[in-house]
Parts: sequence; C-alpha cells; structure tokens
Amino acid sequence: MSKIALLGYGKMGQVIERIAIERGHTIVLRKNIGDSFDGLENADVAIEFSAPDAAVGHISKCFELGIPVVAGTTGWLDQYDNMVALCNQKNGAFIYGSNFSLGVNIFFQLNENLAKMMAQLSQYKVRMNEIHHTQKLDAPSGTAITLAEGIIKNSAYSEWTLETPSAHQIHIEAERIGSVPGTHTVFYDSEVDSIEIKHTAHSREGFALGAIVASEWLLGKKGVYSMKDVLNLK
Repeated sequence: MSKIALLGYGKMGQVIERIAIERGHTIVLRKNIGDSFDGLENADVAIEFSAPDAAVGHISKCFELGIPVVAGTTGWLDQYDNMVALCNQKNGAFIYGSNFSLGVNIFFQLNENLAKMMAQLSQYKVRMNEIHHTQKLDAPSGTAITLAEGIIKNSAYSEWTLETPSAHQIHIEAERIGSVPGTHTVFYDSEVDSIEIKHTAHSREGFALGAIVASEWLLGKKGVYSMKDVLNLK
C-alpha cells in the first residue's frame, strides 16, 4: 500500500481520498492551491487534480522531488511537452489522462476503432457533443479533445472546432449544465441514417478509481505512460 499526496483537494480530491483509503492507501498531503508542499517529500506517488494554472507547478515539483505523478487536470496541455521533457530529464514517472475513468478509456479505444471504419465512408460527417457541470473551467473538455484527436489520427479530418466547421473540421458542441459529471457523444450522420457512440458518467467515482488504479500501476516505473498502458489497450 502506498502513501499518496493529493495535489488538489476539491470535490474530486475528496472522492479520491475516500476510495484510496478504502483500498488501503494513506494520504500524506492534501494540498489546495496556495498551500505549501510540506509532506510531499513523504509521498510514494502524487495524484494531481487541481486547476489549469496550478497543474504545471504541481507536476514540476513532483519531478524535482523524484515522486511519480498521475495528473488529471485538463486545460494546461500547451505545456505538456515541457512536462514530458522534465520528467525524462529527472528520470521520473508520469501519467497524464484527460479522463481516468476505466469506462472512458475503453470508449477512447472504441472511438478510434470506429473512426478507422468510418474513414472510408465519405457520406458520413462526424460531430461531437460534451456536457459537464457548470463549475468546469475549460471547454471543450479534455476528454472531448482526446476523442477528437483519436478521430483525426484515423481519418481525413485535421482539427476540431467549437465554431461552424469546415469540411476538414470536427465540430464539438460544449454544454455546461447543472452538476452533470460528464457525458460525451460522437455522431456520424448521413442522409439516410446516423451512428452514435456515447459514454455517460454517473458520478466522479469512476474518475477517482481510475486515477488510483493508475497510481498503483505507476509505482516502481520510470518514463511517460498513458491509461492505454495501464489497461493494456496498446
């Protein structure tokens, strides 16, 4: 069982804490933005769910101390390559996931497989919809971006947009409603029919459990990984 530092102790961090303790782990740091890092040096692994403007500082501090980090904060990915470089420079261990839900990661793989099949059927146009709670700071969600990237990698589409799409763009509709944990739908529409795949989260617990499973898997490893590695989906 491991000693876990929680970098970010909002609603998500509190769910992670409860499930981690149920699985026999110990929490050695509960850090909100502005709090000190005291206690981080005692952690075996850190789980980072804070805010876009805090994530890079949290992740960097972990690498400096040689602590593996599992990061689930979205909205900071313009710095992702820098964090990968720092991880490799410090011989650290890192998993970033736009969504740690085990079901969503199966959904990511299903999305890529479907995109490969649909790429040869030009009569179908793809679009996406994502719905989250009103407190979510970034739009579209990191999960929606990962889904779009999975389609782009396996089709003739080249980018996503929140605006009216051109022929080579995937339109993402981002809605912020009530306390919705997260719903993502991918549509393929033609004149004669439509195909859709959808993932609906019922609570934050799926995200929290996946992050803890990832932290358990990362212990003792070096390098940069993803949930595809954790779930052996590659």
